[in-house]
Amino acid sequence: MVRLLLLLVVTTDMRIGIVCPYSLTLPGGVQGQVLSLARALRARGHDVRVLGPCDGPPPDSGVTPLGDSLPTAANGSVAPIAPDPSAQLRTIRALRDERFDVVNVHEPLAPGVTNTALLFKSQPIVGTFHAAGESAAYRWLQPVVRWLARKIDVRCAVSADARDMAIEAVGGSYELLFNGVDLSHYAGPAIPKAEPRTIFFLGRHEPRKGLAVLLEAMGDLPAGVRLVVASDGPETEELRRRVAGDTRIEWLGRISEAEKIQRLHSAEVFCAPSLGGESFGVVLLEAMAAKTAVVASNLPGYANVARSNKDALLVPPGDPAVLAGALRRVLDEAPLRESLVASGSERAEGFSMDHLAERYEEIFERVALRR
Repeated sequence: MVRLLLLLVVTTDMRIGIVCPYSLTLPGGVQGQVLSLARALRARGHDVRVLGPCDGPPPDSGVTPLGDSLPTAANGSVAPIAPDPSAQLRTIRALRDERFDVVNVHEPLAPGVTNTALLFKSQPIVGTFHAAGESAAYRWLQPVVRWLARKIDVRCAVSADARDMAIEAVGGSYELLFNGVDLSHYAGPAIPKAEPRTIFFLGRHEPRKGLAVLLEAMGDLPAGVRLVVASDGPETEELRRRVAGDTRIEWLGRISEAEKIQRLHSAEVFCAPSLGGESFGVVLLEAMAAKTAVVASNLPGYANVARSNKDALLVPPGDPAVLAGALRRVLDEAPLRESLVASGSERAEGFSMDHLAERYEEIFERVALRR
């Protein structure tokens, strides 16, 4: 009876802190998951605050900004973290003042505010590991990160690849979750595509995202096929010079969340030609939820969510000719395209953010009850 009463108290009155190491005002997979998870948990009746760096006004009223970020090379990309002392002091103060029942730390071993949340732990901590592949920081700082990891009460990983990387770095056991998609953004019946024979790419312009491969593949596609490229990165100027004469390619730069959703809906194909380092294909789920056919690299992180030849066409990474062939098939063969859209849309429903929030809620309740 006492346990039941405690469970009811925890379920109806959870004060949850979610700590993100990356700037919440810049686009990124971890940032998107953190903000969406917070909204889903609030909708379930919990009091949730997100703590993280912000380069500008916070993205919503439930965010506590911890300072500006500093772009730092990590895992083949650039991570906007906040390692400066002032950000760490703000983190300590916020965790002390908010008196959370439980704190969910994403990428808990990333330098900066998540390390500080572990170091000055005062509440139960659930750690969520996102990264896959290899990490030089984990390798060189292994004794330190193993010591910090012991402060985590429950360890979660968003994919088998992320779990395996964390096990190799710090050991321990992990609960396998997934990344979620807010299906309310993509609700509604399928409608005719506003941009037929258009391919949409969204991702940072860096080698591991494979944009160079897609641009080369465009040389094998007919004149009537368009490519819309969103975002930017260190390769942007070089890649634009390389294809300067191809008027079929439109460069958008960084786009808002609303425009991203609109572009996913309107394109006929979404292409993710990444070369590696992907732990989970959230953007594939978003495209499938938008009822858009997907062509992507056959990486373990993408295969977590898109079943090859069922939800998407998955091709060997780094081969422009094979990628062009898959894109041509989807653009030219309506039955194939319609089959991928139908199966992908159904698949995306299994990865809803609401369902993910339920899973986290169960873990948070368990950790709070232990306390």
